[in-house]
Amino acid sequence: MSEGLSFTFTDEQNMFRQAVRELVEDKLAPRAAEIDEADEYPWDIDELLVRNGFAGVSYPEEFGGAGGGAVEMCILTEELSRVSAGVALIPAVNKLGAIPVLLAGHDDMKRQICTGITEGTHRMSYCLTEPSSGSDAGAMKSRAVKDGDDWILSGTKRFITGAGASDLYTYFAVSDPDGEKGRNITAFLVSKDMKGFELGRKEDKMGIRGSPTREVILDDVRVPKENVIGEVGQGFRYAMRTLDFSRPTVGAQALGIAQGAFDYASSYVRERNQFGKPIAAFQGLQFMFADMAMKIETARMAVYRAAVAVDSEDPNVSYWAAIAKCYASDVAMSVTTDCVQALGGYGYIREYPVERFMRDAKITQIYEGTNQIQRVVIARSVLGKQ
Repeated sequence: MSEGLSFTFTDEQNMFRQAVRELVEDKLAPRAAEIDEADEYPWDIDELLVRNGFAGVSYPEEFGGAGGGAVEMCILTEELSRVSAGVALIPAVNKLGAIPVLLAGHDDMKRQICTGITEGTHRMSYCLTEPSSGSDAGAMKSRAVKDGDDWILSGTKRFITGAGASDLYTYFAVSDPDGEKGRNITAFLVSKDMKGFELGRKEDKMGIRGSPTREVILDDVRVPKENVIGEVGQGFRYAMRTLDFSRPTVGAQALGIAQGAFDYASSYVRERNQFGKPIAAFQGLQFMFADMAMKIETARMAVYRAAVAVDSEDPNVSYWAAIAKCYASDVAMSVTTDCVQALGGYGYIREYPVERFMRDAKITQIYEGTNQIQRVVIARSVLGKQ
Protein backbone atom coordinates (compact mmCIF):
# COMPACT_ATOMS: atom_id res chain seq x y z
CA MET A 1 0.00 0.00 0.00
CA SER A 2 1.75 3.15 -1.20
CA GLU A 3 1.47 6.73 0.02
CA GLY A 4 -1.54 8.92 -0.55
CA LEU A 5 -4.96 7.51 -1.35
CA SER A 6 -3.91 4.21 -2.89
CA PHE A 7 -6.02 1.32 -1.60
CA THR A 8 -3.92 -1.50 -3.01
CA PHE A 9 -0.92 -3.46 -1.81
CA THR A 10 2.18 -3.94 -3.92
CA ASP A 11 2.90 -7.31 -5.52
CA GLU A 12 5.66 -7.85 -2.95
CA GLN A 13 3.29 -7.12 -0.07
CA ASN A 14 0.68 -9.53 -1.47
CA MET A 15 3.36 -12.22 -1.83
CA PHE A 16 4.46 -11.57 1.73
CA ARG A 17 0.88 -11.91 2.99
CA GLN A 18 0.49 -15.21 1.16
CA ALA A 19 3.74 -16.55 2.61
CA VAL A 20 2.64 -15.67 6.15
CA ARG A 21 -0.82 -17.15 5.57
CA GLU A 22 0.60 -20.45 4.35
CA LEU A 23 2.82 -20.75 7.41
CA VAL A 24 -0.04 -19.81 9.73
CA GLU A 25 -2.47 -22.32 8.25
CA ASP A 26 0.11 -25.12 8.13
CA LYS A 27 1.90 -24.70 11.44
CA LEU A 28 0.00 -22.32 13.72
CA ALA A 29 -3.65 -23.24 13.17
CA PRO A 30 -3.22 -26.79 14.55
CA ARG A 31 -1.60 -25.35 17.71
CA ALA A 32 -3.81 -22.33 18.39
CA ALA A 33 -6.36 -23.92 20.73
CA GLU A 34 -3.63 -25.77 22.63
CA ILE A 35 -1.60 -22.58 23.12
CA ASP A 36 -4.69 -20.84 24.51
CA GLU A 37 -5.56 -23.74 26.82
CA ALA A 38 -2.04 -24.27 28.20
CA ASP A 39 -1.23 -20.55 28.40
CA GLU A 40 2.45 -21.35 27.85
CA TYR A 41 4.80 -19.36 25.63
CA PRO A 42 5.02 -21.18 22.27
CA TRP A 43 8.78 -21.29 21.77
CA ASP A 44 8.34 -23.62 18.79
CA ILE A 45 6.25 -21.01 16.96
CA ASP A 46 8.61 -18.21 18.01
CA GLU A 47 11.55 -20.14 16.52
CA LEU A 48 9.50 -20.90 13.41
CA LEU A 49 8.96 -17.18 12.84
CA VAL A 50 12.70 -16.62 13.21
CA ARG A 51 13.64 -19.42 10.80
CA ASN A 52 11.26 -18.12 8.16
CA GLY A 53 12.57 -14.56 8.38
CA PHE A 54 9.39 -13.07 9.89
CA ALA A 55 10.93 -12.04 13.22
CA GLY A 56 12.96 -9.31 11.51
CA VAL A 57 10.11 -7.75 9.53
CA SER A 58 10.04 -3.93 9.79
CA TYR A 59 13.58 -3.63 11.22
CA PRO A 60 16.10 -1.62 9.14
CA GLU A 61 18.37 -3.76 6.99
CA GLU A 62 21.30 -1.45 7.73
CA PHE A 63 21.19 -2.62 11.35
CA GLY A 64 20.63 -6.31 10.59
CA GLY A 65 16.85 -6.39 10.18
CA ALA A 66 14.79 -7.93 7.39
CA GLY A 67 13.45 -4.61 6.08
CA GLY A 68 9.91 -3.49 5.44
CA GLY A 69 7.91 -0.99 7.43
CA ALA A 70 4.68 -0.50 9.35
CA VAL A 71 2.55 -1.82 6.48
CA GLU A 72 4.44 -5.12 6.43
CA MET A 73 4.28 -5.31 10.22
CA CYS A 74 0.52 -4.87 10.09
CA ILE A 75 0.19 -7.55 7.41
CA LEU A 76 2.19 -9.97 9.56
CA THR A 77 0.16 -9.14 12.67
CA GLU A 78 -3.19 -9.37 10.90
CA GLU A 79 -2.41 -12.78 9.41
CA LEU A 80 -1.14 -14.23 12.69
CA SER A 81 -4.14 -12.82 14.57
CA ARG A 82 -6.58 -14.51 12.20
CA VAL A 83 -5.57 -17.71 13.99
CA SER A 84 -3.90 -16.73 17.28
CA ALA A 85 -3.84 -13.23 18.75
CA GLY A 86 -1.48 -14.41 21.47
CA VAL A 87 1.12 -15.56 18.95
CA ALA A 88 0.71 -12.30 17.01
CA LEU A 89 2.11 -10.55 20.07
CA ILE A 90 5.49 -12.24 19.62
CA PRO A 91 6.66 -9.94 16.80
CA ALA A 92 4.37 -7.08 17.87
CA VAL A 93 5.80 -6.84 21.40
CA ASN A 94 9.38 -7.22 20.21
CA LYS A 95 8.75 -4.22 17.99
CA LEU A 96 7.03 -2.28 20.77
CA GLY A 97 10.10 -2.67 22.96
CA ALA A 98 12.44 -1.85 20.07
CA ILE A 99 10.74 1.32 18.79
CA PRO A 100 12.30 3.65 21.42
CA VAL A 101 15.73 2.28 20.48
CA LEU A 102 15.02 2.80 16.78
CA LEU A 103 13.78 6.33 17.52
CA ALA A 104 16.60 7.52 19.75
CA GLY A 105 19.17 4.83 20.51
CA HIS A 106 22.78 4.95 19.35
CA ASP A 107 23.86 2.84 16.38
CA ASP A 108 25.44 0.03 18.42
CA MET A 109 22.22 -0.32 20.40
CA LYS A 110 20.13 -0.37 17.22
CA ARG A 111 22.39 -3.04 15.73
CA GLN A 112 22.18 -5.15 18.89
CA ILE A 113 18.41 -4.98 18.90
CA CYS A 114 17.69 -5.38 15.18
CA THR A 115 20.17 -8.20 14.63
CA GLY A 116 19.23 -9.94 17.87
CA ILE A 117 15.50 -9.93 17.23
CA THR A 118 15.93 -10.96 13.60
CA GLU A 119 18.21 -13.86 14.52
CA GLY A 120 16.18 -14.85 17.58
CA THR A 121 18.89 -14.18 20.17
CA HIS A 122 16.98 -11.29 21.75
CA ARG A 123 13.35 -10.67 22.62
CA MET A 124 12.02 -7.41 24.02
CA SER A 125 9.31 -5.95 26.21
CA TYR A 126 8.14 -2.38 26.88
CA CYS A 127 7.88 -1.30 30.51
CA LEU A 128 5.67 1.77 30.98
CA THR A 129 2.55 0.87 32.99
CA GLU A 130 2.77 0.77 36.78
CA PRO A 131 0.36 -0.36 39.53
CA SER A 132 -0.74 3.24 40.17
CA SER A 133 -0.24 4.74 36.71
CA GLY A 134 -1.96 3.39 33.64
CA SER A 135 -3.42 6.05 31.37
CA ASP A 136 -1.56 8.70 33.40
CA ALA A 137 1.83 7.26 32.51
CA GLY A 138 3.65 10.46 33.40
CA ALA A 139 2.78 9.85 37.06
CA MET A 140 5.05 6.79 37.26
CA LYS A 141 6.92 6.12 40.50
CA SER A 142 9.95 4.23 39.12
CA ARG A 143 13.12 6.14 39.89
CA ALA A 144 16.53 6.45 38.21
CA VAL A 145 19.30 7.94 40.32
CA LYS A 146 22.65 8.94 38.84
CA ASP A 147 25.65 7.21 40.46
CA GLY A 148 28.90 8.19 38.77
CA ASP A 149 28.60 7.15 35.13
CA ASP A 150 25.86 4.65 35.96
CA TRP A 151 22.21 4.86 36.91
CA ILE A 152 20.49 2.99 39.75
CA LEU A 153 16.92 1.98 38.82
CA SER A 154 14.15 0.96 41.20
CA GLY A 155 10.44 0.42 40.64
CA THR A 156 7.69 -1.95 39.62
CA LYS A 157 6.01 -2.18 36.23
CA ARG A 158 2.73 -4.04 35.79
CA PHE A 159 0.99 -5.78 32.87
CA ILE A 160 4.23 -6.15 30.92
CA THR A 161 3.52 -8.24 27.85
CA GLY A 162 6.19 -10.79 27.03
CA ALA A 163 7.87 -10.47 30.44
CA GLY A 164 9.67 -13.70 31.22
CA ALA A 165 10.08 -14.64 27.57
CA SER A 166 11.96 -11.40 26.90
CA ASP A 167 15.58 -10.90 27.88
CA LEU A 168 15.72 -7.14 27.14
CA TYR A 169 13.37 -4.47 28.48
CA THR A 170 12.82 -0.82 27.57
CA TYR A 171 12.25 0.67 31.01
CA PHE A 172 11.00 4.19 31.76
CA ALA A 173 11.84 5.88 35.06
CA VAL A 174 11.75 9.35 36.61
CA SER A 175 15.31 10.69 36.50
CA ASP A 176 14.52 14.17 37.90
CA PRO A 177 11.87 14.04 40.66
CA ASP A 178 11.78 17.84 40.85
CA GLY A 179 11.48 18.33 37.10
CA GLU A 180 8.40 19.15 35.07
CA LYS A 181 6.06 16.16 34.68
CA GLY A 182 6.61 14.51 31.32
CA ARG A 183 10.03 16.11 30.91
CA ASN A 184 11.69 14.31 33.78
CA ILE A 185 11.60 10.71 32.55
CA THR A 186 14.42 8.76 30.94
CA ALA A 187 14.34 5.52 28.95
CA PHE A 188 16.80 2.71 29.66
CA LEU A 189 17.69 -0.61 28.07
CA VAL A 190 17.63 -3.19 30.87
CA SER A 191 18.70 -6.84 30.70
CA LYS A 192 17.17 -9.66 32.73
CA ASP A 193 20.72 -10.63 33.71
CA MET A 194 21.33 -7.41 35.65
CA LYS A 195 21.55 -7.87 39.41
CA GLY A 196 18.32 -6.78 41.09
CA PHE A 197 16.09 -7.61 38.11
CA GLU A 198 13.08 -9.70 39.15
CA LEU A 199 9.83 -10.92 37.67
CA GLY A 200 6.60 -10.74 39.63
CA ARG A 201 3.52 -12.87 39.32
CA LYS A 202 2.27 -14.14 36.00
CA GLU A 203 -1.24 -12.87 35.30
CA ASP A 204 -4.01 -15.37 34.54
CA LYS A 205 -5.72 -13.55 31.68
CA MET A 206 -9.05 -13.85 29.93
CA GLY A 207 -7.49 -13.70 26.47
CA ILE A 208 -4.22 -13.47 24.50
CA ARG A 209 -3.14 -16.55 26.38
CA GLY A 210 0.22 -18.01 25.47
CA SER A 211 1.63 -14.50 25.70
CA PRO A 212 2.95 -14.02 29.25
CA THR A 213 2.00 -10.89 31.17
CA ARG A 214 3.98 -10.26 34.36
CA GLU A 215 5.32 -7.64 36.71
CA VAL A 216 8.87 -6.40 36.16
CA ILE A 217 10.57 -5.37 39.39
CA LEU A 218 13.86 -3.50 39.60
CA ASP A 219 15.58 -3.38 42.98
CA ASP A 220 18.57 -1.03 42.76
CA VAL A 221 19.57 -2.27 39.31
CA ARG A 222 22.80 -0.69 38.10
CA VAL A 223 22.53 0.37 34.46
CA PRO A 224 25.56 1.74 32.56
CA LYS A 225 25.30 5.09 30.79
CA GLU A 226 25.59 3.29 27.44
CA ASN A 227 22.13 1.83 28.13
CA VAL A 228 20.40 5.20 28.27
CA ILE A 229 18.09 5.40 25.25
CA GLY A 230 18.38 8.81 23.65
CA GLU A 231 18.57 11.90 25.81
CA VAL A 232 18.15 12.07 29.55
CA GLY A 233 14.73 13.54 30.40
CA GLN A 234 13.20 12.75 27.01
CA GLY A 235 11.88 9.30 27.85
CA PHE A 236 8.23 10.28 28.08
CA ARG A 237 8.35 11.81 24.61
CA TYR A 238 9.86 8.58 23.26
CA ALA A 239 7.17 6.57 25.05
CA MET A 240 4.34 8.56 23.48
CA ARG A 241 5.89 8.50 20.00
CA THR A 242 6.30 4.74 20.39
CA LEU A 243 2.59 4.34 21.01
CA ASP A 244 1.83 6.38 17.88
CA PHE A 245 3.90 3.90 15.89
CA SER A 246 2.61 0.77 17.63
CA ARG A 247 -1.12 1.52 17.72
CA PRO A 248 -1.66 0.63 14.05
CA THR A 249 -0.20 -2.79 14.90
CA VAL A 250 -2.78 -3.22 17.66
CA GLY A 251 -5.39 -2.20 15.10
CA ALA A 252 -4.04 -4.92 12.80
CA GLN A 253 -4.27 -7.45 15.62
CA ALA A 254 -7.90 -6.48 16.22
CA LEU A 255 -8.58 -6.64 12.48
CA GLY A 256 -7.13 -10.15 12.28
CA ILE A 257 -9.17 -11.30 15.27
CA ALA A 258 -12.37 -9.98 13.67
CA GLN A 259 -11.51 -11.53 10.30
CA GLY A 260 -10.70 -14.91 11.84
CA ALA A 261 -13.99 -15.04 13.73
CA PHE A 262 -15.91 -13.84 10.67
CA ASP A 263 -14.34 -16.47 8.42
CA TYR A 264 -15.22 -19.28 10.80
CA ALA A 265 -18.76 -18.07 11.49
CA SER A 266 -19.59 -17.43 7.83
CA SER A 267 -18.52 -20.97 6.97
CA TYR A 268 -20.56 -22.33 9.86
CA VAL A 269 -23.83 -20.61 8.92
CA ARG A 270 -23.57 -21.90 5.35
CA GLU A 271 -23.43 -25.47 6.65
CA ARG A 272 -25.75 -25.34 9.67
CA ASN A 273 -29.34 -26.30 8.74
CA GLN A 274 -32.53 -25.29 10.56
CA PHE A 275 -36.11 -25.45 9.29
CA GLY A 276 -34.88 -27.37 6.26
CA LYS A 277 -32.30 -24.91 4.94
CA PRO A 278 -28.93 -23.35 5.82
CA ILE A 279 -29.29 -20.63 8.44
CA ALA A 280 -27.33 -18.37 6.08
CA ALA A 281 -30.55 -18.19 4.05
CA PHE A 282 -32.33 -16.26 6.82
CA GLN A 283 -32.37 -12.50 6.31
CA GLY A 284 -31.71 -11.75 9.97
CA LEU A 285 -28.33 -13.50 9.74
CA GLN A 286 -27.63 -12.11 6.27
CA PHE A 287 -27.96 -8.55 7.55
CA MET A 288 -25.76 -9.39 10.56
CA PHE A 289 -23.00 -10.67 8.29
CA ALA A 290 -23.36 -7.74 5.91
CA ASP A 291 -22.89 -5.36 8.84
CA MET A 292 -19.86 -7.30 10.04
CA ALA A 293 -18.30 -7.24 6.56
CA MET A 294 -18.74 -3.47 6.33
CA LYS A 295 -17.11 -2.95 9.71
CA ILE A 296 -14.16 -5.24 8.93
CA GLU A 297 -13.42 -3.67 5.55
CA THR A 298 -13.64 -0.17 6.99
CA ALA A 299 -11.33 -1.18 9.84
CA ARG A 300 -8.87 -2.56 7.30
CA MET A 301 -8.76 0.79 5.51
CA ALA A 302 -8.20 2.62 8.80
CA VAL A 303 -5.41 0.27 9.90
CA TYR A 304 -3.44 0.48 6.69
CA ARG A 305 -4.02 4.22 6.34
CA ALA A 306 -2.39 4.59 9.75
CA ALA A 307 0.45 2.24 8.76
CA VAL A 308 1.12 4.39 5.69
CA ALA A 309 1.15 7.44 7.97
CA VAL A 310 3.89 5.80 10.03
CA ASP A 311 5.96 4.82 7.00
CA SER A 312 5.58 8.23 5.34
CA GLU A 313 6.33 10.12 8.60
CA ASP A 314 2.98 11.87 8.36
CA PRO A 315 2.85 14.70 10.92
CA ASN A 316 -0.72 13.63 11.75
CA VAL A 317 0.32 10.08 12.63
CA SER A 318 -1.12 10.37 16.18
CA TYR A 319 -4.55 11.09 14.70
CA TRP A 320 -4.49 8.23 12.20
CA ALA A 321 -3.02 5.77 14.72
CA ALA A 322 -5.69 6.59 17.30
CA ILE A 323 -8.48 6.15 14.75
CA ALA A 324 -7.08 2.82 13.57
CA LYS A 325 -6.56 1.39 17.04
CA CYS A 326 -9.86 2.62 18.45
CA TYR A 327 -12.09 1.76 15.51
CA ALA A 328 -10.54 -1.63 14.71
CA SER A 329 -10.67 -2.79 18.33
CA ASP A 330 -14.30 -1.71 18.72
CA VAL A 331 -15.03 -3.61 15.51
CA ALA A 332 -13.24 -6.69 16.83
CA MET A 333 -15.35 -6.71 19.98
CA SER A 334 -18.58 -6.17 18.04
CA VAL A 335 -17.83 -8.72 15.31
CA THR A 336 -16.64 -11.48 17.63
CA THR A 337 -19.71 -11.02 19.83
CA ASP A 338 -21.95 -11.36 16.77
CA CYS A 339 -20.01 -14.41 15.60
CA VAL A 340 -20.62 -16.12 18.94
CA GLN A 341 -24.30 -15.25 18.52
CA ALA A 342 -24.35 -16.69 15.00
CA LEU A 343 -23.16 -20.05 16.30
CA GLY A 344 -25.81 -20.07 19.00
CA GLY A 345 -25.02 -22.44 21.87
CA TYR A 346 -22.01 -23.80 20.02
CA GLY A 347 -20.47 -20.34 20.01
CA TYR A 348 -20.26 -20.48 23.80
CA ILE A 349 -18.30 -23.74 23.80
CA ARG A 350 -14.50 -23.82 23.74
CA GLU A 351 -14.45 -26.50 21.08
CA TYR A 352 -15.35 -23.72 18.63
CA PRO A 353 -12.81 -20.90 18.17
CA VAL A 354 -15.18 -17.94 18.12
CA GLU A 355 -15.34 -17.73 21.92
CA ARG A 356 -11.52 -17.50 21.96
CA PHE A 357 -11.62 -14.72 19.39
CA MET A 358 -14.15 -12.89 21.55
CA ARG A 359 -11.93 -13.22 24.64
CA ASP A 360 -8.91 -12.06 22.66
CA ALA A 361 -10.74 -9.07 21.20
CA LYS A 362 -11.41 -7.36 24.52
CA ILE A 363 -7.81 -6.47 25.36
CA THR A 364 -7.40 -4.59 22.09
CA GLN A 365 -9.80 -1.97 23.46
CA ILE A 366 -7.64 -1.59 26.58
CA TYR A 367 -3.91 -1.81 25.96
CA GLU A 368 -1.70 0.61 24.05
CA GLY A 369 -3.96 3.30 25.45
CA THR A 370 -7.62 2.62 26.25
CA ASN A 371 -10.16 3.56 23.62
CA GLN A 372 -11.27 6.39 25.85
CA ILE A 373 -7.73 7.80 25.58
CA GLN A 374 -7.82 7.29 21.80
CA ARG A 375 -10.96 9.41 21.64
CA VAL A 376 -9.18 12.12 23.64
CA VAL A 377 -6.33 12.05 21.10
CA ILE A 378 -8.75 12.24 18.16
CA ALA A 379 -10.79 15.03 19.76
CA ARG A 380 -7.66 17.08 20.39
CA SER A 381 -6.71 16.68 16.73
CA VAL A 382 -10.04 17.93 15.46
CA LEU A 383 -11.00 20.44 18.18
CA GLY A 384 -7.69 21.48 19.69
CA LYS A 385 -6.58 21.02 23.30
CA GLN A 386 -9.25 22.42 25.61
